[in-house]
Amino acid sequence: MNSRVAALSVTLTLALLAITVLSHARQPGKVYRIGFLGGAAPAPNDTTPQRCPIAGTPNWQALVAVLRERGYIPGQNVVIECRYSEGRADRASALAAELVSLKPDLMVVAFTDNVRAAKQATSAIPIVMVNVIDPVGRGLVSSLARPGANVTGLSLTAGMEIMGKYLELLKEAIPATSRVAILMTGTGAPAPFFRKEIEAAGSALNVTLEFYIVRDPGQLEGLFTAMTKARMEALLVVPHPFVTIHAQRIVDLATERRLPVVSDRPFVPVGGLLSYDANQPDIFRRIGIYVDKIFKGENPGDLPVEQPTKFELLINLKTAKALGLTIPQSLLIRADEVIQ
Repeated sequence: MNSRVAALSVTLTLALLAITVLSHARQPGKVYRIGFLGGAAPAPNDTTPQRCPIAGTPNWQALVAVLRERGYIPGQNVVIECRYSEGRADRASALAAELVSLKPDLMVVAFTDNVRAAKQATSAIPIVMVNVIDPVGRGLVSSLARPGANVTGLSLTAGMEIMGKYLELLKEAIPATSRVAILMTGTGAPAPFFRKEIEAAGSALNVTLEFYIVRDPGQLEGLFTAMTKARMEALLVVPHPFVTIHAQRIVDLATERRLPVVSDRPFVPVGGLLSYDANQPDIFRRIGIYVDKIFKGENPGDLPVEQPTKFELLINLKTAKALGLTIPQSLLIRADEVIQ
């Protein structure tokens, strides 16, 4: 091969590489549209005209930060439209259809009921799911390795095992605990998935469990009165957007009855005793990476569904002191965060 042929070969190779890179890059000048369907809405004074948070929670901030790192600047080359089901499955279908009607390039959808509604609303728009329980068992994806269709993202399949972890941590924190109330929502589907795991853990730890189902916030006062009559000694709240919205009210009612509360992260800053939860900002950072991959041309059905790898133990020592509890040092040193 002479030098001219060699040079031509190199030039053609570089050109092909450039074409490949460009085909997978962000389209210059394009304004991307993302539809976001979540649970709890932000405060009215912290929203954009598209109903998205301005400052937002650490989860939202993590998502937006990753998008910015990859060149998607809200208000410039990406527009995000947000809607919120407030933890009510009956609202999900209409909100998903509303977002689909806006013709987004992609949807980020949190929680199982919302993802099901979004999938029913569109088979063409890519959906990146987050905080979903057992997406394979629920029929949202074909498998974790190859989800197929238009849905991928992060699953909380491991979340069912966390229910047992909650009880283990509660017993470690308060060894004398023998009667635990389990508060579950009746407004959505995820809670029944947890019951078997909770019952197995309760049996192993020799803890008597009583289940209380809440479908409306107006029921809470009566449910806590029933817990008092049943001589419950602690409360485990099964995570769900509906109960998260009412976390402060639930913790207040529990505190009045001197019931330590264990649940996911949102309950600890408002007075819950402890939580063990996936690192949510890390999850939302991963969601941003999925968005980038799909915008660059990857098929959501070919992107494996991930599960959380980082978990955090939070303990509210202020709450423990108010309840007259002494948390073992062995548990405190394992905590990722202690609220004094």
